[in-house]
Amino acid sequence: MTLCVPRAGAPATAPVAAGVAAHLLDLVGDPATATVGWEIDWQGPLSAPLADERAVQAACGIMHVHGRAAGHPAPLAVDYASTVAGVLAAQGVCAALLARAAGADVTRVRTSVGQAALLALAQYLAAATADGDSPEEGLARPGEELVPGCPFVSADGVRFELEALDAERWLGFWQLLGADRADTGRGWRSFQQRFATATCALPPALSATARRAPYPAVRSAADRSGAAVLPVRRDPLPPTLTPPWTLTPFPEPGGTTTGRACTAAAPLEGLRVVESARRVQGPMAGHVLRLLGADVVRIEPPGGDPMRGIPPMAGTCSARFSALSAGKSVTEIDFTTDAGRRAVRELVSEADVFLHNWAPGKAARLGLDAEDLRAARPGLVYAWASGWGDALGPEAPVGTDYLVQAHSGLAAAVRPADEPPAPSLMTLTDVLGGLTCAQGVLAALLARLRTGRGGRVDSSLYSAAALVPRGRKRPEAPDRPLRTRDGYVWLGAQAGERPERLARALGLAASASAAAIASRARTRPTAAWLPALAAAGVTATPVCTSLADLARDPRFAPALTVGKYAAPLAPWEFS
Repeated sequence: MTLCVPRAGAPATAPVAAGVAAHLLDLVGDPATATVGWEIDWQGPLSAPLADERAVQAACGIMHVHGRAAGHPAPLAVDYASTVAGVLAAQGVCAALLARAAGADVTRVRTSVGQAALLALAQYLAAATADGDSPEEGLARPGEELVPGCPFVSADGVRFELEALDAERWLGFWQLLGADRADTGRGWRSFQQRFATATCALPPALSATARRAPYPAVRSAADRSGAAVLPVRRDPLPPTLTPPWTLTPFPEPGGTTTGRACTAAAPLEGLRVVESARRVQGPMAGHVLRLLGADVVRIEPPGGDPMRGIPPMAGTCSARFSALSAGKSVTEIDFTTDAGRRAVRELVSEADVFLHNWAPGKAARLGLDAEDLRAARPGLVYAWASGWGDALGPEAPVGTDYLVQAHSGLAAAVRPADEPPAPSLMTLTDVLGGLTCAQGVLAALLARLRTGRGGRVDSSLYSAAALVPRGRKRPEAPDRPLRTRDGYVWLGAQAGERPERLARALGLAASASAAAIASRARTRPTAAWLPALAAAGVTATPVCTSLADLARDPRFAPALTVGKYAAPLAPWEFS
């Protein structure tokens, strides 16, 4: 069962994904997008039976990673995997049209919500399956108590998210609030690694320090130390809905790549992308374009990107770094020098795309903004993947994943109404921001085909966050995974609609209480319960609790490649 466009009346098994894809293709504004058929189903090539968003989150590891900070699997209360799948479908359609222009016979693209989930977890999957040792997820000493940290709560009840990009700012912030230096020092490593581990366990004294300070004092400490804080919005909708990207065409034609040949399997073959980006958002954009067949050249500082050395290692390189940068060629350039900036311009003069996620103002200071580089390549697509775009004005705080989740309302949307709003420590907007940037690039390349003009593409983490569908009120509390003796199982809607079926499947009276059901479920392993649940007509999905085990599961083999670490294969099928 799939959704296929433009076939009218096709059944929609992933309606949220379909809605996101249709929205993005409308924004592309190219009538030719209607000539490419696209399909989104739940499982794609996976042999794991997946029937809805929550089943995908359970089986593919999203519940596991999102729930790490709480110590147990937990669903995201939004259709995140479906949103990612919708972006992938739109990317596939645009790539197919670019392939047609190069002579390839492509009329159809297919992707799935399951493959989207695996792509969103690429860095976590790589870290879990690398040969090297994983970084510690906490700093607890024998007998020491650590508690989940972030967001914090001030003395006047404001829940706030904190960002400090280096130890000096972290120490300065807490020192100004009167925290003990030893507690502050013990908390730094876990706070720093939360992007990698999806956990953040801190000495309880830090939360206590925050609770003694009113929020104006917290803001003052952040301003003085160079850290950044933002309140966590309680409503799920952002203050303004921004377009996922904007395209500003250059005023004069610049031509297109000529003589390009490609195949359906690599629709961007023959296109060159120059990427100067760090962390997740920018590298993810380049990674997606490379998976579609583009030649991607990374610019790294002399000595290489420092992220290459962060464990766990896959051979001589960080597994997390390799997850988004393997297959890209690398050139080391010091663009703070005149010679380095000339080298960048020379590289760009032979490229189709230049993308970066530099801090605001850096490109202009270096003389490497869109106006500077289009002189070297008039047909260039220049893409900037930022944190906030222009949504918060020129004095915006640093734009990182968790601050964006806090302010955009996504932190409220991902948590049900019976939990306080808090960003997921899974890097939701970093991944979605990179995918959105790549989609903007593809839209700009299509526009270049029509007009001969390159252009500037602006996207942001904030604009990407707005793509996730959500209501005006915080979502109701969803069912939680049911604990078994050796893991968890996610139950379909039948368990709530017909609770007597669940009770009888577990060998209990039809009127058994929720507490009795929970207690009974823990007496046997997951695999032992599945036949009885199926016989009772209760859909049940075992919850992934180990990404390393997922990588060894033959049901997921068609969507993964396993070498020094496990990595998702390209999530599109073109025909």
